[in-house]
Formats: sequence, C-alpha cells, structure tokens
Amino acid sequence: QVQLVESGGGLVQPGGSLRLSCAASGLILANYAIGWFRQAPGKEREGVSCISSTGGSTNYPNSVKGRFTISRDNAKNTVYLQMNSLKPEDTAVYYCAAGIRASLNWARYDYWGQGTQVTVSS
Repeated sequence: QVQLVESGGGLVQPGGSLRLSCAASGLILANYAIGWFRQAPGKEREGVSCISSTGGSTNYPNSVKGRFTISRDNAKNTVYLQMNSLKPEDTAVYYCAAGIRASLNWARYDYWGQGTQVTVSS
C-alpha cells in the first residue's frame, strides 16, 4: 500500500520559515518525481514545486521562486520543501504527490498525501 505522509506544517509569522517533509512508504521514491501542491479555501490547487526522480531538475512558479526550495533524500525515501520568507498568501493545505514525470500540473500525479496545514499570520 502506497502512502505519502506530509509533516512540518504549522503556524508561523510573516517572514518566517518552515520545512515540510514528505515521507513515502510502499514505493521506491527514487523511481518517482515529486510535486508539492497547495490549496487554500475557495482557491484552485496550485503547484508550488516539483523535482525529478534523480533530483537533477526542479521547477517553481513565480509566486514562490527564490523563497521555496525542494530537495530529496532518496536513501531516506523523503522529499523536503524548505519555505522561507513566508507570506500570509502562502497559507494553505500543502500536499506532496508522486508521479512519473515532474510537473506543476497536479493531474500528472498518481499518489497523494493527506496534506499538512500551513498558516502564516501575525
């Protein structure tokens, strides 16, 4: 049974940082690209980063470029999302997903975690 479990969310002040983790079981993470997505109430799901299976390629939308960094440790079957200079508009539930090819398009992914809440507020 494939499971992706996100952790590391919470409440942080504007300008602060969080590191999200995505731990995988039931699959060999090294065989999959990973994407991070977020969804705020009343808004569409948005891709915020993705990384190829080897980690050699990453992509970010302009909204988070320079603030978010995705990385992976295939030996630990875990992918990370370092989020710096957080803004109130970053508030959302954050999900990780596994798929064959790295993409910011959520429809390209086969397996999803349950999500972790990130709230940026003073």
